Amino acid sequence: MELKKDSNAVSIDMQLIVHSEKRRAAQGTHSDRQADPGALLQRRGGFQGVANGIRKWQKIEAHDLHGHLAEKQHPQQPQVITAYDNQGTQLTVEVHPRDAVPQLLKKFSLAKSLQGDKNGNTKPRQPGGKDAHAYPWDRSSLKSMPLDLRQFEKLDTYASQVTVKSDLDELVSDLVQEAHSDLERVRAIWIWICHHIEYDIMAAQEKDCQAFKPTDILRTQKTNCDGYAGLFEKMCRIAGVQCMTVPGYSKGFGYQTGQSFSGEFDHAWNAVYLEGRWHLVDSTWGSGLVDKTTSKFTFLYNEFYFLTHPALFIEDHFPDNKNWQLLKPPQSLRQFENSMYHKSEFYNKGMLSAHPETSMIRTVNGKATVTIESCAPTLFMFMLNGKQEHGLLSLRKNGMKLEVYPPTMGTHNLQIFAKGSSDIYSSVLEYTLKCNFVDFGAQLPTELHQPVGPSWFSEQMGIMKPSHPDPIIHTSDGRCSISFGVDEGISILASLHGDDGLITEETQRRYIFQLHREKRTELKVQLPHAGKFALKIFVKKRQEPGNYIFVFNYLLCCTNTKVNWPMFPESFGNWGQDNELLEPLSGVLPANRNIPFKLKLQGIAKALVKGQDTWPLTLNHEGYWEGSCSTAGCQEVYVMVLENANHNFYSYILKYKVNAQ
Repeated sequence: MELKKDSNAVSIDMQLIVHSEKRRAAQGTHSDRQADPGALLQRRGGFQGVANGIRKWQKIEAHDLHGHLAEKQHPQQPQVITAYDNQGTQLTVEVHPRDAVPQLLKKFSLAKSLQGDKNGNTKPRQPGGKDAHAYPWDRSSLKSMPLDLRQFEKLDTYASQVTVKSDLDELVSDLVQEAHSDLERVRAIWIWICHHIEYDIMAAQEKDCQAFKPTDILRTQKTNCDGYAGLFEKMCRIAGVQCMTVPGYSKGFGYQTGQSFSGEFDHAWNAVYLEGRWHLVDSTWGSGLVDKTTSKFTFLYNEFYFLTHPALFIEDHFPDNKNWQLLKPPQSLRQFENSMYHKSEFYNKGMLSAHPETSMIRTVNGKATVTIESCAPTLFMFMLNGKQEHGLLSLRKNGMKLEVYPPTMGTHNLQIFAKGSSDIYSSVLEYTLKCNFVDFGAQLPTELHQPVGPSWFSEQMGIMKPSHPDPIIHTSDGRCSISFGVDEGISILASLHGDDGLITEETQRRYIFQLHREKRTELKVQLPHAGKFALKIFVKKRQEPGNYIFVFNYLLCCTNTKVNWPMFPESFGNWGQDNELLEPLSGVLPANRNIPFKLKLQGIAKALVKGQDTWPLTLNHEGYWEGSCSTAGCQEVYVMVLENANHNFYSYILKYKVNAQ
């Protein structure tokens, strides 16, 4: 090309790319993801060729090599010109201010990580030894590279708010404006897809290929896993980052514990090349979840599937090519099928390990035991066949222990949930239980809720130094006394529950008598008969409105069939927190007897016992109110107090029943 020299001459840098007509035609058959950079420029507009090699030069709104939309030209903006001659030679010329850096060189430096094959198409490097991570997981990080997620806060907010565009190149150009590295470019693309693209269940079931096309995805904002992976790959390549789509098997929607995998692959995800190494992402699972019962998709961002550590990714992703496991040693399909499936929330909520490490458990003497180790104190719950029954779950400082007693022989489903720092319990583990023996002696009360026994959580709720740290209390005579320290301003409520129907909602607190001594609360418990009972403990801050909150329960066990304790006397609202009853403790008194009374009552001017007649109680030198009363001729006996000596109104604090003659 000859340029006429004159006073208005400009500096011209030329990027000359020469292709034969035959080769250029062949390149036109490649998919967009492998398109030749020069061909992309030609297809997106510019200059139309005419005969004799003469060109009509016109201003264009061009796309750069990676799909970025160039701004309309102005005096300081470089001009890109592309043309072909009759022999198929492609000429790309860039005109820019004398001291400016050539834009084409900038674009090629942006794509420095992209290799070219002999035809000029991008060819990502295949994974090798330096990409592999050790298996099993070393617990060091959930990610495959060091990340501080706080560094993405500004970028995440920006990317999630970028509006949908009809043109993919324009969308990527907008997204990467605030990105300053390949990692940030990938992060911006990931965040945008996870917050804007909905999983199309219908398309996934019908395998609608139209749902895979980026233009259709942007239009409908819906797609299936292939569409997610294809869109992510396309956007990364436009941004100048190597990315591959990886097909394979997955333990996703519809997965059944222990199932085998065969036939065509059911999922697709991506590998992205950052800082000299391949990393794994799944934007489908990062965007939300499908409800099993309604088959509806809900946006619920999941950070776990961004640059996931390969030793964790393999738990629910098995690629078609073992090299894409990025593991050393790689896992076999059989290992993938039999390995324990820890859901993403298992790791999101700080779990480290679980035992057993297989998804199927066989009971031993009618019992199955599961333990979980966590990096911080965590609340757990479980469901056996959809019900919170037939198990003892005790919390540990860093984890939990669960003992399950299936009520019938056969196959059972066990789900374990964790709460973490949120207010929502999420499913973290699922086991299949095989039971060939039922221990009927281990049947547990239906009302035995979780957790069982005191723990870090009860301490957090104001209950300290329990007299019984173990969750199970055995009593030979049907009585026990349990005490613990209580924080200032905390009220305690306890109730007893059994399965025989003898303990009703009205009487479930009458088998417990509560005493307070020197910042400790004592619960005296009398069982109505032999058996197993749940003793529930609730707390409430005295100065705050609302209901009592369940904290934990004990399992009380008694095998003595002679046990037949009556209820304690009924107490009323004026029974003070620091009052103490020494006798009589039975809520049912014999008829026609003189019954001694002994109580410690705080802030009382006078006290009396009222039956058929009235008997005053006197205050002794030890601070106890003492006296006696006859039960002759009455059905009920009351303890009454006068709080102010200047008043004459007595309040009821205790009520006893008298046996019929």
